Amino acid sequence: MLDPKFFDDLAQRLHAALPEGARVLQQDVDRNVRAAVQAALNRLDLVTREEFEVQAKVLARTRAQVDALNQRVAQLEARILGKAASPDAQYGDDQDMNGG
Repeated sequence: MLDPKFFDDLAQRLHAALPEGARVLQQDVDRNVRAAVQAALNRLDLVTREEFEVQAKVLARTRAQVDALNQRVAQLEARILGKAASPDAQYGDDQDMNGG
């Protein structure tokens, strides 16, 4: 969410803009402004910084796993294609790939 200092600054600006007689209601105005701004922000689909950081770490781990799996698949494909290109593979010796 936004920095709490933002709400304090906004409340102080609104308070300063009020006429002297209305400043008596400062706490009430502060509470109402905070509640209104907070309600408006809550209606937005926002996440906290902490939630964002957690998801960024999960994404980084997932990306590392996908990269490792891609590398492993490439190695396995190279081994399979290497066998297919060998002279034995020309004569139907593909029993290793078919489980026998």
